[in-house]
Amino acid sequence: MNKTKYIFNILLLVLAISVFSQNKSQVYLNYIGNYAQLAVIQQKQYGIPASITLAQGLLESGAGQSYFVRNSNNHFGIKCHDWTGEKVYHDDDENGECFRKYNNVIESYRDHSLFLKNKPRYSFLFDYSSTDYEAWAHGLKKAGYATDPSYAYKLISIIENYELHKFDLQKEPKGWVLAEKSNEKETNQYRPIGNISAEGNHIVYKNNRVRFVVSEQGDTYGSIADELGISEKKIREYNEIDYNNLLKAGTQVYIQRKKSKAAKGIDFHVIKNSETMYTISQNYAIRIQKLYDLNQMSYTEAARVGKVLKLR
Repeated sequence: MNKTKYIFNILLLVLAISVFSQNKSQVYLNYIGNYAQLAVIQQKQYGIPASITLAQGLLESGAGQSYFVRNSNNHFGIKCHDWTGEKVYHDDDENGECFRKYNNVIESYRDHSLFLKNKPRYSFLFDYSSTDYEAWAHGLKKAGYATDPSYAYKLISIIENYELHKFDLQKEPKGWVLAEKSNEKETNQYRPIGNISAEGNHIVYKNNRVRFVVSEQGDTYGSIADELGISEKKIREYNEIDYNNLLKAGTQVYIQRKKSKAAKGIDFHVIKNSETMYTISQNYAIRIQKLYDLNQMSYTEAARVGKVLKLR
């Protein structure tokens, strides 16, 4: 490639990135809201920047919208090499290529982390800082993760446009853990039913030993109840809301009864602007009545900015 053509291509790429950065896709924002914490957990466990995991997920899966992803839960385009699990076939660089299929999104994210961690050709990436997303992006391209010559720049553009690098500095939410279904007595209770797509299976977390999911765009309390095999009445009781409340995307929806006090080590909370007693009770998985009782407050008393609340 001659120098003039090279410079022209770089200018086109910069222009494309500039145009792209001026617009934010709601589909991308929804995906980030749904899976950011899962990416943070992967960074904590495996050392892969959360921003890189999210950007690859967005790019490889079309923000979870492609037909292929909906029917395979494969968010990272990982092919069948050394794979003994279920498979799907999809046209990519060649017709009818074999790709890995997963039961849910959690499996896809974990397998992506293990894929990078265990493949010798990616080993040099782990010499980079988990906050150096540019080095990781170029390193992935160098190691041959994708054939697209602009792959690294596309990842960096997505990261910077959607400020995904902020998740590289974020600690795993205190008290949040992934609920390991295989070790839970209630395993059979949490199952996809009806015609809910593979993409629709929610990730189940625990906060203060209480199970919850994070709502996605289009969810209702009824749809989550159907998916998890719990009555909508129970879901609303667990979250202390009536039938007049509509569900917004990104809401913690508890699927078990909240506790009477916060988790060990979380003793106090200073009320911040825009917080209410209800939102605080949801954040710490404490029943709102118990939160009032702990602080000897009248049930009609509102949250006051700066007030220190006892949580235990």
